[in-house]
Amino acid sequence: MVVEIHVPLLPRPDLPDGAHPFPWIDEVEDFLSDLEDQGDVGVFDEGEEDGDVYVFFITGASQGDLLPVASRVATLPGVPAGTIAVVSTDEADNGAPCA
Repeated sequence: MVVEIHVPLLPRPDLPDGAHPFPWIDEVEDFLSDLEDQGDVGVFDEGEEDGDVYVFFITGASQGDLLPVASRVATLPGVPAGTIAVVSTDEADNGAPCA
């Protein structure tokens, strides 16, 4: 099982000139890396841009454990509103949701 965390690619309007428009990507990666180091979840693959969203992939636990992690990601400071989780498998084609 894989939970995909889809975060809208919305730049923050208050960033100084030349700043990375999506600073929350590094914050989410650090958060997930810390959880992986603790053994709570596994990071299935590198995060990636997919159209107008950035997708993070987590695995290594039950759906009941992974979905709260996705919820925590959605509430991290700076993460844009509209973040969603998609339950999938490592065999799904292009992140197709599981039935």
